[in-house]
Order: sequence, then C-alpha cells, then structure tokens
Amino acid sequence: MPTKEIIQHIGTLLDLAGVLVIAVGVAVATVVFGLRWWRTRQVVDHYRAYRQGVGRAILLGLEFLVGGDIIRTVAVSPTFTSVGVLALIVLVRTFLSFSLEVELDGRWPWQGKGPIGGSSVGVRSAR
Repeated sequence: MPTKEIIQHIGTLLDLAGVLVIAVGVAVATVVFGLRWWRTRQVVDHYRAYRQGVGRAILLGLEFLVGGDIIRTVAVSPTFTSVGVLALIVLVRTFLSFSLEVELDGRWPWQGKGPIGGSSVGVRSAR
C-alpha cells in the first residue's frame, strides 16, 4: 500500500475518532444529566454540568478533526490551495474551541485558575 494511501486512511481514522468522541461524549453527558435529574428532579441544578460535559466532548472531538485535516492536507496534497483551505479550517475550528473554552470556564484562557474575572497573580494567602 502506498504511503499516501496509508496517510489518507490515518486522516480518515482521526476524523472518525473525532466524530465518535463527540457523539459518545454527548450521549454520556446526556445519560448522566438524565440520571441526576431522575434523582433530584431539579433541571437547573445539573444544567451547567451537562453543558460542560457536552462542551468538553465537542472540544476533544474538534482536536481529532483538526489533526485529521492537518495530516491529510500536509502529507497527501500539499498544494498552496489545500494549505490555504486547511488554514481557514483550522482558524474556524480554533475559534470554536476558544469560544467553547471561554463558555465552559467562564474566563479567558490566559487568566489564572483563580476567581472568575480576576487574576490570582500576586495574591498572597493570609497565615
């Protein structure tokens, strides 16, 4: 089997893995949400955790999909046009990932793990 075909198959497998990660992640988050709701009958209490579970599945799936695109484009058909299309795809998916991460964490990625809206840099704990 020629190298290009193998690389094409690897890219396709990464795409499949990305789709499966998203589908399974959403299904698991939905089942967990349903079980939590069944025990407490409170939708509002578990909604945020559900959204976070779905968002994390989408983020991880997007990483696999971007990896598949990169492998196929750069290794199989590295023309100027295909690399340009890849750059646009990666840009859009990176924007989606960035937006989802901000939505899930409630803060910008460069902010510390401290309180939302503030930075924990330079803050000392009282002893």
